[in-house]
Amino acid sequence: MGLGRISTGSQLLDIMLCGGYETDVISTIYGPAGCGKTTLCLLSMLATIRDRQKKVIYIDTEGGFSLARLEQLSAGDFRSVLESVLLLKPTTFAEQKVVFEKLRELIDERIGLVVVDSICMLYRLERGKGDEMTAALNRELGAQLSYLTEIARKKNIPILLTNQVYSVFGDQDRVNMIGGDILKYSSKCLIELQLAHRNKRRIILRKHRSLPSEREELFEIRNEGIVEVTDLPASAAKPERKDGEEELF
Repeated sequence: MGLGRISTGSQLLDIMLCGGYETDVISTIYGPAGCGKTTLCLLSMLATIRDRQKKVIYIDTEGGFSLARLEQLSAGDFRSVLESVLLLKPTTFAEQKVVFEKLRELIDERIGLVVVDSICMLYRLERGKGDEMTAALNRELGAQLSYLTEIARKKNIPILLTNQVYSVFGDQDRVNMIGGDILKYSSKCLIELQLAHRNKRRIILRKHRSLPSEREELFEIRNEGIVEVTDLPASAAKPERKDGEEELF
């Protein structure tokens, strides 16, 4: 890998990012459920453990970390891989805050990657209880992202986040990330995943501090990871949405 980058665990994405994720920034992958966000997290985790002989802190807020899927991707190296993963599973936003506070004790030279899958799941659930706590929740989310930025910049440890999205009628071609500008400003690399046609997905580089944005590729998720595929058929179209409908993923 090039200087200051780590492999994404996918040849397709490594090429798109000219070597992989940058080590001193936050990279965020966002998109709807089932688009491949967790698979990309697991692939980068495997690459970090195998190629760099480093451990990975994996913060799973959605319960999406699958041992069966990890075993499938690890191709016979499952037990040794599992020994190099510190899995943390907060179930409330308050617990997520405690986990982030623990990172100060856990981060050292043995850690090669921090994954948060996903950063705003528990934040969104707390927001759903009412608007009176919005400002406090935003401050806490900002504080968590600020600390992750500090880890990346001072420790040169890459931070990989996933995030959920919502789409609103009237803006059907684009989706918005949960957390909005807080996530956009904190992330120096933004990668959007879309459900394209049948089992095909689209990956789009939306933001990067040193690469042109809006480059996109098509891929499929398979047992061994993700693979590039050809263009969509001309008949493929985006699903229609009812008037006034808001979708949350």
